Order: sequence, then C-alpha cells, then structure tokens
Amino acid sequence: MPHERYKVVGLGELLWDLFPAGKQLGGAPANFAYITSLLGDEGLPCSRLGPDELAAEAKRRLTELNLNTNFIQSDGTHPTGTVRVEVDDAGQPKFKISDFVAWDYLEWTPQWRELAASLDAVCFGSLAQRSEQSQATILKFVRATKPNAVRVFDVNLRQHFYSAQILSESIQLATIVKLNHEELPRIMQLLAPGDTFVDNESSCRRLLDLYQPKLICLTRGDQGSLLVNAETSRAHAGFRVKVADTVGSGDAFTAALVHEYLRGSSLDRMNEAANRVGAWVATQAGATPVSPPGGLEKTLAAIA
Repeated sequence: MPHERYKVVGLGELLWDLFPAGKQLGGAPANFAYITSLLGDEGLPCSRLGPDELAAEAKRRLTELNLNTNFIQSDGTHPTGTVRVEVDDAGQPKFKISDFVAWDYLEWTPQWRELAASLDAVCFGSLAQRSEQSQATILKFVRATKPNAVRVFDVNLRQHFYSAQILSESIQLATIVKLNHEELPRIMQLLAPGDTFVDNESSCRRLLDLYQPKLICLTRGDQGSLLVNAETSRAHAGFRVKVADTVGSGDAFTAALVHEYLRGSSLDRMNEAANRVGAWVATQAGATPVSPPGGLEKTLAAIA
C-alpha cells in the first residue's frame, strides 16, 4: 500500500520577490513545498534566512501558509535574499537576483542529514548552487536521501548562475529532470557540445542516454509539456487560461508532477495533473495562492 502522505522537501533559495506593486515571498523551494502541501503531502522548505526583519517576516508568512519552518537555517551575517521582478505585458517575469545572501551559505547540519534520510522526495535546482558552499550542501543533502527517494532536479536557469559542472552533477543524481523548451538547447550545448539540436524529444532522449534519469519533463510554455522515459513519451497540449502572472506556475507544475510520480501514476496522468495545477497558479497573482472556496479539487476540475 502506498503512503497516504509523503514527506517532500523543496531545497534551496528562499527569498522575497520585489514587484513594483509590493513584495511576495518566493523562491522555487518554498513555492514547491506550498503546492505540495496543498495537494495533500507534507511539503517542507529547506533554506536559510538572514538576521533581518525580512527573515522574521518570511517565517511569519510561511507559518500563515501552514508550512513548517523548523528546517529554515538562520544566518547571522548575510541578508535574506531578494529578487527584483518586472512582469511584462504577457505576464512573463524578469528577475534581478541579489548576490551574497543567506541562501548562498547553506550549511550541512546533523538536522538536515536526519531529514534527508527520512524523505520520500526532494526537489532542488541550479540557482541555489551558484555558491560553492551551497552547492556542496545541496549535493550532500540529495546524496543522503534513501536509495528509493525521488530526486527532482528542476533546472530553473537564471541569469549566469549555472555551469556545465552544476548541470552535469545535478542530472547525474536525479530521478526526474524538469526543464523548459528554452533551457533545453542551452543545456545540450553545454553537456553535449558535439550534438546538433534536432528536436525536443531527441534531445531529451540524449540526456536520458547520457545520465540515466528515470524521467525527463519538458515544459513548453503555453504549449503544455512533454514527458520522456526510456520506454515512451507522452505530450500534453496544456490548458488555455487567463494569466494573472506566471510566477510560481512552474513550481506548481513540478509539485503536481512529483505528487503523481510518488503514486505510480501514468505519464498521461502526470502530464494532466501538472498542467492543470500549473495553469491554476498562473490564473492567480503570486506563487502561493490560497486554496479556493470549495477546495482545490473542484477548482482544478473546472480548468478546461
């Protein structure tokens, strides 16, 4: 019998998105953990905050979202992370990410080691690996999970904060690799420089051959997604919705994908659920919308 509730960590950057209209708590790990919890599993954010009011405010916000803050580290020197966000007319965000912030100094602690060993899944990305210290901590954390734990590398290329080494080491550890159609050619250029980019599926299959993850998920903006494993591939056309902003919709997609993967769902079911949840978040302002009246299931079912 499968677990009724899985224990899932979002590991990496926790920060404030500074929009023209005000600030919102963000960072892929918190967004992912929040949607994971909304879907019925135990989503836990693991990150690091500074010695400032933004840190206290972040913890208050996480508590309001019913997220456990026990695994958020405190840094006595470096400030809480911030990102300036500008959203264009199509609802697409552009980010300017502050350097030398608390989440650049993640520590490998006995508490985190114990947590890693107890998990069913962990999701990590490339951005929080931009510093040597955090990269070392993240890789130790992922390696410390159980052999059957699901390790999700949600690539999230940002600015210049990635390298062939970061991508290669991360994909080697991953059960699931999730990336988007704009990132795929860049990744292939770095990891298979002699290859000519032919099409999305061929490139995904090349990554499967090179690194042997169980599943590659390619998101294609408003064109839905493609799931590729060793045996087959399945595409989903996505859902047409009125977009408020796309901030956090990719993290919501990942949360739903992992939720279904943990339950042994088919590729079609994973695709359907992930696109549906991602579409719902895109219709809401911000990355952590409240569960709607009548429950999330009813709202998701109405997306067509």
